[in-house]
Amino acid sequence: MPEIHGPAFHSPVIHGLDTLAPVTLDRREGPYGEVVLRERGDGFEIIANGCFLMDTSDGRSERLLIDAALAALPAGRTAPSVLIGGLGVGFSLVRAAAEPRWGRIAVVEREQAIVDWHREGPLARISGAALADPRTEILTTDLVAYLHTTTDRYDALCLDIDNGPDWTVTEDNTSLYSPAGLADCRERLTPGGVLAVWSAQPSADFEQSLRNAGFSGVRTEEIRVARGVPDVVHLALRTG
Repeated sequence: MPEIHGPAFHSPVIHGLDTLAPVTLDRREGPYGEVVLRERGDGFEIIANGCFLMDTSDGRSERLLIDAALAALPAGRTAPSVLIGGLGVGFSLVRAAAEPRWGRIAVVEREQAIVDWHREGPLARISGAALADPRTEILTTDLVAYLHTTTDRYDALCLDIDNGPDWTVTEDNTSLYSPAGLADCRERLTPGGVLAVWSAQPSADFEQSLRNAGFSGVRTEEIRVARGVPDVVHLALRTG
């Protein structure tokens, strides 16, 4: 894994696996650059444009993304729908599919390679059952563009497309955290709906951006990691 300077990122391989040499399983050039799937020991890593994106060593924060959103919804909401932004290594999708209370589970993933790795490649052993769930729908498109153009609404948006609002993997993702991007998020939520955003580090500035965009109940939940600052999930509610 290349050395990365700057803010934190999805927790690197731990539990001794970082001493093992990675094996490249697939490398693709797509419209947004290069994506690589690597195997290290009994785990997998996804690299985007030479930047370590995520791995399968610890999925607690990706699961928290789903659990915290469901817990924040108004009581009594029947079969709430959830949009998961970013398929990644599949932990968030698997968590959502394991919860019978969710209704529609839509996943937006712009990298066809990642979708292929889950449908017919090595990552199928993680997500195969979740992909086969009749509630699951994979939308192979760009999340920012989808939020701006779709008329669909969801009870929860659970977004994890890069390393968070303070350090994006690609410049295209920056607009998601802008006033216009947050306005699109708010518009895509039903009244009382929840926006949950994964980040590799806490961001007081992003919390204020959520308030400025008209969200209420803004708060941050942390997951401690073995090294560095905690992973977090930023939560906010659409009221009115």
